[in-house]
Amino acid sequence: MARMGSRRHLKRLAAPEFWPILRKERVWTVKPSPGPHPISRSLPLLIIVRDILGIAETSREARRVIAEGHIKVDGRVRRNYKYPVGLMDVIEIVDTQEYFRMVPVPVKVMSLVPIPKDEASIKLCRIENKTTVKGGHIQLNLHDGRNLLVRVSDPQNPVEDRFKTLGSVKISIPANELVDYYPLEEGSLVIVIGGRNVGRVAKLLSVAPGMRHYRKQVALEDLKGNKFYTTLDKIMVIGRDKPEITLPEGAV
Repeated sequence: MARMGSRRHLKRLAAPEFWPILRKERVWTVKPSPGPHPISRSLPLLIIVRDILGIAETSREARRVIAEGHIKVDGRVRRNYKYPVGLMDVIEIVDTQEYFRMVPVPVKVMSLVPIPKDEASIKLCRIENKTTVKGGHIQLNLHDGRNLLVRVSDPQNPVEDRFKTLGSVKISIPANELVDYYPLEEGSLVIVIGGRNVGRVAKLLSVAPGMRHYRKQVALEDLKGNKFYTTLDKIMVIGRDKPEITLPEGAV
């Protein structure tokens, strides 16, 4: 993807279409700093505080709220108003004990959904890659930039390595500990994270063979029995028979 403007600044007209900002009200908007999510799949923390949550009315007020440590992302206080918040991240308003998760929704691409307190301590992450590190242990590279280490007792026979790319893991936050694993296989419950069907929840029926993930076509069936298709890189496993996270009303 081409670079959006300068290294430090971003015009509103060039911002991703799903950002909830008025394009012609101002010339400039805040540009997310480098972080766990790319600019095309994230929202800067300032826009979330001001335009989505409505905690502040102006950019100055939002920056002060964030700088004073009133907002947590994935269980950690974030004071950078440019911090990129993306898929499956958990937002906590410290003072009011309110919790939200960033999930895919139709048309809007991504939005915050209120979640209960007990769910705010877990997060689903998609496995993007696997590598073998020193000692023969397995390192899982997740979609939000995290690395999860799976220790094996025998590198020659790593029975602990049951993980495959594009499957999902449930981790605790902020401890970053493995809780459960959901493989990408026929019958898995998935959510579409991009494209025209973004936000739809469905059962995975089949995966067509192909050379690359974005070329592999997958057949899906939503909970109403309607079949549709997308590509493998645009789905994420969210459970086996039921979703492991709270989704918007009407999604399930």
